[in-house]
Amino acid sequence: MKKILKLQKMAKHILVLLIGMIPVFLLSGCSAGSPSNPINSESHGIFNHYFIYPFSILIKFFANAFHGDYGLSIVLMTLIIRFAIMPLMMNQTKKQIAMKEKMAVLQPELNELKMKYKNDVSAEAKKQQQAEMMQLYQKHQFNPLNIGCLPMLIQWPITLAFYYAIRRTPEIAAHDFLWFSLGKPDMILPFIAAAVYYVQFRVSQSVSSQYQQNQNNQLAFIGLLSPIMMGMFSFAMPAALPLYWAVGGIFIIVQTIVLNKMYAKPMPQVKASLAE
Repeated sequence: MKKILKLQKMAKHILVLLIGMIPVFLLSGCSAGSPSNPINSESHGIFNHYFIYPFSILIKFFANAFHGDYGLSIVLMTLIIRFAIMPLMMNQTKKQIAMKEKMAVLQPELNELKMKYKNDVSAEAKKQQQAEMMQLYQKHQFNPLNIGCLPMLIQWPITLAFYYAIRRTPEIAAHDFLWFSLGKPDMILPFIAAAVYYVQFRVSQSVSSQYQQNQNNQLAFIGLLSPIMMGMFSFAMPAALPLYWAVGGIFIIVQTIVLNKMYAKPMPQVKASLAE
């Protein structure tokens, strides 16, 4: 039983670490993603050749289709990528809602178990409490390790590749979109990108499972820190990048709300009250 609990904590900490590393890696400006190192067909490396370069080609293709409008090309490509990985997010949403429903049934029994051993701090009592908690998990077929991080792990290489494709496609920097130049920092877009990511975090928190709300305080901290980091680094980035982040964030907000409405079911307590 202790091994299961340790695995649960380990999985949570690994996920926290990965999520925390991604913004740093994205915004680090390492030489592999530097605008001074344009991507082309001769760029070495599997990631360059099979991920970044194809995205760069597609950005140019759609920009030419829009008569040289690279801003519209970035917006369209962002939407295409998000629609492509939507099936993964749909599956993740189903799992999260299923976990939420099971947790709603399980929570009263967990509270009773907590009260049962509230005044007993002995090692034997803790061991027995853990054993009984695992029995409750088995009874309700609740898997605390099923945190649904696989879709994030799969989509990261795709979003990273598109990020670097934007940075390493020099043609983008020579064009304007709306009120800003895509190749120069903008003073308004960073605030928009930060606001979008904050709203995205709040929306994801509002529809997340009770289990996640109670257990993942570290994720909540990172969720609040990421918009601040995003906004700060966007002031030093070409405007094409906060444009990409803002469009992607808006899509995720809408996607989260729609998928939750599609798959959410009345909670057991609600069903009981309606029956009365």
